[in-house]
Amino acid sequence: MPVPFLGRLNVIEYVALVGSFLLVGLEAFVRIFTLALPASLLDLCYRVSRRLFNRLTSPAQKRAERRRRSVSTLIRNSSDFVDLCAAFGYTAEEHVVQTKDGYLLGLHRLAWKKGEEDARVNRGPKSIKKRVVYLHHGLLMNSEVWVCLTDEQRTLPFTLVEKGFDVWFGNNRGNKYSKKSIRWSPTSTKFWNFSIDEFAFHDIPDSINYILETTGQQSLSYIGFSQGTAQAFASLAVHPKLNDQINVFIALAPAMAPAGLSNGVVDTLVKASPQVLFLLFGRRSILSSTTMWESLLYPPLFTKVIDLGLSFLFNWRTQNISTSQKLAAYPHLYSFTSTKSVVHWFQIIRTKSFQMYDDDFVGPPLFPFSSSATNGRSSSSSSKYTKVARYPTRNIRTPVVLVYGGSDSLVDIRAMLRELPPQTAAIEVPHYEHLDFLWARDVHEQVFPHVFDALESFTGPEHSREEYARYQIARQNSGLALGTGGDGKKRQALTGRTSDVVDSDVSTAVGGGSTHEEEGGDEEEGREEDNGSEVAGSVGARAAGEREADQEREVRVEMQKPKPQRPSLNAERGSSQLSPESMKGGKGISLGAST
Repeated sequence: MPVPFLGRLNVIEYVALVGSFLLVGLEAFVRIFTLALPASLLDLCYRVSRRLFNRLTSPAQKRAERRRRSVSTLIRNSSDFVDLCAAFGYTAEEHVVQTKDGYLLGLHRLAWKKGEEDARVNRGPKSIKKRVVYLHHGLLMNSEVWVCLTDEQRTLPFTLVEKGFDVWFGNNRGNKYSKKSIRWSPTSTKFWNFSIDEFAFHDIPDSINYILETTGQQSLSYIGFSQGTAQAFASLAVHPKLNDQINVFIALAPAMAPAGLSNGVVDTLVKASPQVLFLLFGRRSILSSTTMWESLLYPPLFTKVIDLGLSFLFNWRTQNISTSQKLAAYPHLYSFTSTKSVVHWFQIIRTKSFQMYDDDFVGPPLFPFSSSATNGRSSSSSSKYTKVARYPTRNIRTPVVLVYGGSDSLVDIRAMLRELPPQTAAIEVPHYEHLDFLWARDVHEQVFPHVFDALESFTGPEHSREEYARYQIARQNSGLALGTGGDGKKRQALTGRTSDVVDSDVSTAVGGGSTHEEEGGDEEEGREEDNGSEVAGSVGARAAGEREADQEREVRVEMQKPKPQRPSLNAERGSSQLSPESMKGGKGISLGAST
C-alpha cells in the first residue's frame, strides 16, 4: 500500500522538488535585493561578470567576438521589432487585434521591399496585390525571433518580402506585444489564466481573420516554429473554416507531443505532477526574472548561461549557431507567457497525447521509491468517468509540410505522423536541433528551399490534387538542382510517411474532412530496409500481391533508400520523387531529407 500523501513521489523526486524550491527562493532573494540596489552597483555587477568572462575565454574566442561585435551589438541593442527591421532597411507596421475574449494582440507586418515604402499593398482595388504569409513564434518567444539574425540573407521574413510576399507576424497573449486585456490587468492572476487552448480557440483564428480582412485576401500561408506549429495543429483541428483560410501550413521544428526533457530528474518530476510548476513559479507569468539576469550579466556570459540551460534541459549543443548570432539573438529569445501554458505542455508530455488542458489533473498515486506505477498514463480525479478531449488533428484539410531536425529531442516524428492526415509531408534536416531552424549558419540553404517549394506549390484554399502534384514536382526539381552535398556524398534519406489509402480516402483528404481508423503499423516502425541499387519507380509499379500485403496504413521513418519495389523516394539533399501516378493512386506523401 502506498503511504498516504508521501507516497505520491519517490525519494529522487522529493530531492528535486526541495532543490527547486531552494533555487527559486534564492532567485527571488537576488531579484528583490537587486531592485533595492543603486544603478552604480548594478553596473559594477556587469563589469565584474565581464572580467570573469574575459579571464575564462581564450584569445581566439575574443578575436572572433571583436570581428562581429558591431552587427551583433546593433541587433542585441535593438529595442523592438520595428528597430530590428529598420537595422536592415525595412519598414514595419504595427497592428492590434482584439480577440473574442478581450485580449489585445500585437501584430507586425512587412509589406514592402526596399524602396517600395510609398506603394499601397493589399489595400483596395488599385493597390499592389501580394500573397500573404503569416509567421508565428514558439513558446516563451515573440515575433522578434524571426528578424534578429545578423545576416539579411539568412532572415526568412526579409527573403519572403523580397520575393513579393506580404509578411505578417503573430504574437501570443501575454508576451511583450500582447500584454493587455480589456477585462483584466496583467497584475491579476485572471489575466494569466490561459493555456494552449486559448491560443488555439482565439489567438490564431482571430489574428488570421484580422489579417485577411485587412488585406482583402481569401487565404494565407502559415509558417510556424515550435509551439507556433502546435497552435496551428490545434486551431486547424477545431476550426473547419480555418482550413479554407490557410492554403498551406509549413511547420518548422514541429511540436505536438514531445517525449520529454533530456534531464532525467527534472523530467521525472514534471511528469509525476505537472502542477508542481504552479508551486515553483506561481500562477502568473513564468521565468519573468530572465530580463533581470540579462541586465546583470555580461552578454557573452549570458549566452553561456542560456547554452548551459538548453543543454541541461534538452541536450542541445547549439553548434550550428555562431557565437555572434547567439550574442545578437539570445537577448530577444525570451518573452512572457503563463505558467499554465507550460503546465499544459507537461500534461501533454505525461499523457503522450495532444490534448486540451486538463483542469482536473492530479499527480499520480506512486508507490514509495517507484515512479512507474501508472506506466505513463494520465491521472485525473475521475479518469474512469471522464476523458480529456484530444485535438482531432486528423481532420485537418490544409496541406501540411513538416520540416524537422534529426537531432531535435523535442520532435517525435513517428508519433506526430500517426496523428496527422495521410497527405502530410515530412522532411528531415538530420543534424539540426530545435533553434537551428531560426538561427543556424546555413538555415537559408537547409530550410528555405523547403519553405519556398511549399509556398510556390500551394497557392489557393482549394487544396486540390493539382497542387499536391505541383509540390511533388517542385521537390523533385529541388533535388536535381541541389544534387550532392559539399562533401560530395549523396544525401541519405529522410523519411516521411508511407500510407496506403484508397482513392476515396485521398479525395476526402484533399477535398473535405478526413476520417481515420487507428493506424496499425506500430510494430513495423523503425524497420530498416537494404539499400536498392537504384531508386524505384512509382507506386503504380507494385505487384498486385504486394499491394494486398501493404494494405494497412503505416508510418515509417527510414534513413536508407527503399527497395526497388517500394514507392520512389530520392533522398539527395532533401529531394523526393513522388510521381503524379502515386498521388492518383491515393498514396500519402513521403519526402527525402536534407543534411
